[in-house]
Amino acid sequence: MTSVSAVQPQQQTRQSIRFRGRSFIAFALSPEPPIADWLVELDKWTKTSPGFFVGRPVVLDLAATTLSASGIAHLISELGERDIRIMGIEGADPAQLDPSLPPLLTGGRSAAGGAASEAPSPDKVEVGPAPRQEPTSLLVETPIRSGQSVIFPYGDVTVVGSVASGAEVVAGGSIHIHGALRGRAMAGSMGNASARIFCRKNEAELLAIDGYFQTAEDMDPKLRSQAVQALLEDGVLSIAALD
Repeated sequence: MTSVSAVQPQQQTRQSIRFRGRSFIAFALSPEPPIADWLVELDKWTKTSPGFFVGRPVVLDLAATTLSASGIAHLISELGERDIRIMGIEGADPAQLDPSLPPLLTGGRSAAGGAASEAPSPDKVEVGPAPRQEPTSLLVETPIRSGQSVIFPYGDVTVVGSVASGAEVVAGGSIHIHGALRGRAMAGSMGNASARIFCRKNEAELLAIDGYFQTAEDMDPKLRSQAVQALLEDGVLSIAALD
């Protein structure tokens, strides 16, 4: 009589679940009452920078408001219609929130240590947190093409070439454009009111420092196609010709 031994199923090795930290720069929107007027100003911004917030982490800072849970939900809905997706809320009393709203975030900070650049892709160049003692300035030696972004949140950015229409440079410090600036330049993005913007030829769609901005329609026509600097003076963005 032939015996047949049982065949044991092959035991599969279970793979461990991997958790890895990853840093993103979240843009903070800080609405101020009256909210309707603030939304009008936001619409003016997005008109000149369409798609700026698409695919980017956005935090809603409600420290300056006293909205109820339903009011917050309505505001988030209004932002969603503008393709702005809120990942979290800051500056709100937990009693103002309910489980249907994005989570209340804590521990956020305006700025941090050094940064290092990642390898550029065809349509975006982003710079994120890196080990200490890294350079706190970024030199870009090629023109910034339409649709590209250069984001360096912890220092100055210098572009040797030009910045095309539809392109943008975002810096935690100052921005220096040695060619024509036809796109958008946003300096002091992490709360640095002393940052400045310099460009050899001002054809910018938008200039902003620490959240204060002027669009092309707001700028003095005499400063178009001129070498200029932009700076904040008593909370007002000023643009002046460079001698």
